[in-house]
Amino acid sequence: MKLSIVTTALTLGLSTAALAGAGPAGHSHDEAFSAGEPGNAKKPARIVQITMREGDGKMMFMPERVEVRTGEQIKFVIRNNGELDHEFVLATTAENLKHAEAMKKNPDMEHDDPNAKRVPPKKADEIVWKFTKKGTFEYGCLIPGHREAGMIGTVVVK
Repeated sequence: MKLSIVTTALTLGLSTAALAGAGPAGHSHDEAFSAGEPGNAKKPARIVQITMREGDGKMMFMPERVEVRTGEQIKFVIRNNGELDHEFVLATTAENLKHAEAMKKNPDMEHDDPNAKRVPPKKADEIVWKFTKKGTFEYGCLIPGHREAGMIGTVVVK
């Protein structure tokens, strides 16, 4: 059974804030999210389908760009149509680049957090997210080599 850092911390009775600066290779999650906050699945949300796949030497998200309004709640329906595991991690580019470095040192790390999911081949998952901050954010696959092969998408919050 593979658990995320946050799930492991909660199972052990630790707060996620206690993880700041802790964990493998400095990997940490905290309660503050740059791209907004976890949404409420019981409230209305606009559905945005995101497809992940690989082919022709590239790995990609479709669509590569999503526009939302500040305060809008989105239900990302994330489908992996590929043959490999892929991730959807929503954050700033700087945060994802830093996190990707930690993933290179810990390639078996999996994400199942409010802003991140690992989706096996031919499966789907969902993230409900409320975009409370204006700006440009990204969704990326942080499995080593995937980002470098093109698995990056952009969310523009207006």
